[in-house]
Amino acid sequence: MDAARPAVRALLFGNFAIGAGVMVVPGMLADLAYGLGVSVPTAGQLITLAAFVTCVGAPLSAALTSRIDRRALLVGALVLYAAGHSACALAPGYAPLAAFRAITVVSAAIFTPQAAATIALIVPPAERSKAVSAIFVGWSIASVLGMPIGNLLGAYAGWRWGFGAAALLAAVAAWSVARTIPRGLTGPALSAAAWREVAGNRLLLGVLGVTLLSAAGQFTLFAYVAPALKAATQASASVTAALMGLFGVFGVIGNMWTARHIGRRGPDRAVSTSLAAILAGVGFATAITLALAPELLPPQVARPAVWALLLAACLAWGLGCFAMNSAQQARLAAIAPALASASIALNTSGMYGGQAVGAALGGALIAAVGIGALPWAAAALLGVTFWLSSRLRTDQ
Repeated sequence: MDAARPAVRALLFGNFAIGAGVMVVPGMLADLAYGLGVSVPTAGQLITLAAFVTCVGAPLSAALTSRIDRRALLVGALVLYAAGHSACALAPGYAPLAAFRAITVVSAAIFTPQAAATIALIVPPAERSKAVSAIFVGWSIASVLGMPIGNLLGAYAGWRWGFGAAALLAAVAAWSVARTIPRGLTGPALSAAAWREVAGNRLLLGVLGVTLLSAAGQFTLFAYVAPALKAATQASASVTAALMGLFGVFGVIGNMWTARHIGRRGPDRAVSTSLAAILAGVGFATAITLALAPELLPPQVARPAVWALLLAACLAWGLGCFAMNSAQQARLAAIAPALASASIALNTSGMYGGQAVGAALGGALIAAVGIGALPWAAAALLGVTFWLSSRLRTDQ
């Protein structure tokens, strides 16, 4: 894979720019709500809207762009991302921001799945799983920097600077991809028969269902992690950003370890291990709600317990979160390599569709019950996800 390393690095950075643009909104959600004069659940609808557009756009873009030169497609998506985030930074109010955001995230629907499909055209078949996992490391790095920097920029400079930073990253990524991806690469045409083949493959559909449920479970809590951390710790923006950064550091470690060992362990084991870690992390988050119950623990015991549980949640959830996504893509590519462009696009659709469902569910729970209900709902959904994934065997 040595000859393909520049392309891998460029697509990794492109995924980082895409991920940073997606994660910047959850990172500065409370500041967005305050700056726009809306409630936190209303601001959270920006996450739901973006996730819904990406969910619908990923398979459509795969179907409509298969014959477009990969270099032109990926660079164009990043240029649109840069322009869209610039428009978001200048939005005069909530409604225009929502419209700009919906247009901007079309780029995410295009870039992430097509970057995976593109690197599969460049590297030898034996290196495909490793390369696909490697470029997704960019997403986990985005969690290290995207959310905490968004949180800090939102708190100390204003939410507009968060969108401005995302625009700058996308512009640099467009330049990098333009320099390294060769011209003339096109994917196989995705005919109606190819989509029917995906729809008729129960194993592929099961794996896609795991992605959908996992994203829904995680984003029930993750979409509101900034206000949830504030409610649990009463900490400053700097401390909250540090916790988000710690989560991201563990995300990078987990994803890099998975990318290094997935060829030996196989995608099934990689997904199972990652889901177990996510479920453990959310389990620690549910324990935080118990520690904060005054009838269970006195304040002098509850506060140290909350911080210990937060660190454990960051460790476990971080190690599994992004590793699981990259392992799922490798899982799909291993099942049906010829359908990878379609199945990975649908995987992206499932990931963002789950985010939309989770963000909407979380907002409804906050309005109806309170923010303390979120970890419990997330844990229930992730338990179902683990059960479903454990019944799928793709490496036999």
